[in-house]
Order: sequence, then structure tokens, then C-alpha cells
Amino acid sequence: MAGPAFALDFERPLIELERKIDELKSLSGSSDFSAEIQKLEKKARRLQSEIFSDLSRWQVTQLSRHPLRPYFLDYVQLLFTDFFELAGDRAYAEDPSIVGGWARLDGRPVMLLGHQKGRNTKENMLRNFGMPRPEGYRKARRLMELAERFGRPILTFVDTPGAYPGIGAEERGQAEAIAANLEVMSRLRVPILSVVIGEGGSGGALAIAVANRVLMLENSIYSVISPESCSSILYRDTTKAEKAADALRLTARDLLELKVVDELVPEPEGGAHRDPARAAEQLGRVLRRQLAPLLALDGPALIDDRYRKFRAMGPFAVTG
Repeated sequence: MAGPAFALDFERPLIELERKIDELKSLSGSSDFSAEIQKLEKKARRLQSEIFSDLSRWQVTQLSRHPLRPYFLDYVQLLFTDFFELAGDRAYAEDPSIVGGWARLDGRPVMLLGHQKGRNTKENMLRNFGMPRPEGYRKARRLMELAERFGRPILTFVDTPGAYPGIGAEERGQAEAIAANLEVMSRLRVPILSVVIGEGGSGGALAIAVANRVLMLENSIYSVISPESCSSILYRDTTKAEKAADALRLTARDLLELKVVDELVPEPEGGAHRDPARAAEQLGRVLRRQLAPLLALDGPALIDDRYRKFRAMGPFAVTG
């Protein structure tokens, strides 16, 4: 039960309690602390339930960015076999912030695509903190069209603060690259499943998420803008990110209620970072269940299904 090396503020009481339990267990060879350990473990379970059963939208946002949360390549390792990475956009360069390639899910060939963040400074510099440049989106488009050519389902994993807004990226056509992906994904004749595993930031997320089914992990977020940026624009105050998160309604529960996403994938209590293997197992069950009926549809039916899904978003009524 060793506590993680990193803890959010609202996690700290639980982490400190777990460390006390670990200390008692390490001393149990010389004395019998079993009664005390059982009492503290019961208290830890109760505290964990209290903390994570009523998280605010801002706390969910923090949890979605937890540096120990499983990333795309973690899920690849836990859920798929025979992953073979494909690189480059065949036009400019390779972008490591989006990773893609062939894999097998229960023996079935699929195309995987996902944003990838880093665990440390060196990895984050390589992955650009999960913020793709135009060549990343063009690589994604190339691989999705390749999947269509071979008639293989596409599974995408969203986890990005947003597309990289640097001058070089803008010069190389960032907006065009994202727009082209939206257009291409809308007409692909193979099943597409997308799952938001962490942050779903604006067009940088949507560029690989125009799917037949969009899923969200329980403690993930999906929004047109980050709470911090929204706070700066809307309230002229960067310290009001918590208020902005409430206004944005950006959590998985909010978006399921708004019918923007199709299913909320439950996480282990305490978040996916506390039990990545179990989180992957739960995600795998949902992916298999959602993919099965799509495999029975032909190309035109899949396109029509995707069209109707996105056209149904955002209905409103004028009264009075």
C-alpha cells in the first residue's frame, strides 16, 4: 500500500494514513500490530470513499492531470498485443506527442492512436507535454486512412491540454491539419472508438475524436478551453480556475448528462493512478462491448451513425 511519490492536496490525508500503515507493517516482525493495522486500514478505506465520492469539478481537473495517471502507452501495454508503431507524416517530420500503430485486441487487428505525455522533464520535452504539432495530426490522418484501406477499426486515446500553439506550428498549418482530420474522420468507412483518458483539450483533442462512440474515464475532462485560460478571459483573474471549471461543466459526468459522450468508464476508487491494471481492465471491458455492434455495420452505415451522433449534440428550445 505504499503511497505514491506525488499527491494532490486533497489526497494527502489518505497518503499519510497509508504511510503509517506501511510503517506498522514493516515493524510487525518484532511486534504484533495486526489489530492496529486493521483499524487503520478500515479508516483508510472510509477516508478514501469520503474524499473521492464527492469531488468538485476542479478536483477532477487536477486528477485528470495527475502525473502518475496511466498514459496512452500504458494502456497499450496493458490491453493490447503485437503493437507495431508507425512514425512520420510523410511530409515534414515525426511528432512523438501523438503515437500510432497496429495492434491486436483479443487477436483482432486494430489501429491505435493516442496523445502521449511524459513522466519526467526529459520525456515531456520529447513528447512536448502531449501537445501535438501539425505533423502529429497529419501522421494521425495518414494512419487512419491506412486503417480504412485495410478495413481495420480505429481506437483513439485522448489526453492533451490542446494542440501546440507555437509560431512554428502555426506556420506549418496547425488549424488546417486539425480541420482536415475532422473532415477525414467524418467519412471513414471503418468503426472509430475514442476514449478520453485524461485531458481532452479543445480542437487538439477533437482532431482524433470524431468517432462513432466517445467514452470518458470517470476522472477525465473534455472542454473547449482549460479552466485556467477560461478564468483569465472570462473573469480577468487567473486565480478563479475553480469557478471557471464549474462554469465549463467539463467532467465526464457533466458531458454524459449533456449527451456529448456515450459512456462513462468507472475508475478504481481513488483514481486510475492508484491501480492502473484495474483501470485498464475496466476500460477494456467497455471498449469490447462498444466495439462489437459497430463491427456489424458496413461503411455507409458507420458514416451515417457518426453523422447522426454529432448532429444530435447541443439541442435547445426557445420558449416564451
